[in-house]
Amino acid sequence: MATLNNKVKAFIVQGLATYMTPTEVVEAVKQEFSIEIKRQQVSCYDPNLAAGINLSQKWKDLFKQFRDDFNNDIQAIPIANKAYRLNMLDRMARDAEKSKNRPLAASLLEQAAKDVGEVYTNKQKVDNTSSDGSMATKPNVIRLVAPKVDENGRVIK
Repeated sequence: MATLNNKVKAFIVQGLATYMTPTEVVEAVKQEFSIEIKRQQVSCYDPNLAAGINLSQKWKDLFKQFRDDFNNDIQAIPIANKAYRLNMLDRMARDAEKSKNRPLAASLLEQAAKDVGEVYTNKQKVDNTSSDGSMATKPNVIRLVAPKVDENGRVIK
């Protein structure tokens, strides 16, 4: 087994605490530190596994701290943000449409609609105040207006 310094050990503990698999941690250590280690050596730094039962209290505490921070700070994960997900789905749908992959584009549109919420459903809101007194539905219309730009290309508010 390779001898690891505290910086590498902390990196391993952080990876395991953030739910990386030992194989993923091995690859990350190889990329970050150019050190070859084995999965079994990585597993020794997970206090939740039998291999990590003899892990020192210092690393157990660090593992717990990283795990708690990771679980409590969900907003630090970009995909947990609705705007990020919709932006990514938009890019993917455009790419699918450009490559003529219509089934993929349709499924991405469906996913985006579900992410927004109730846009995908066939529910219609009834407006009882139509001019002729009949029950009519009003479509939701979004109007896009080009922003005003000055001669330097800056948007005028």
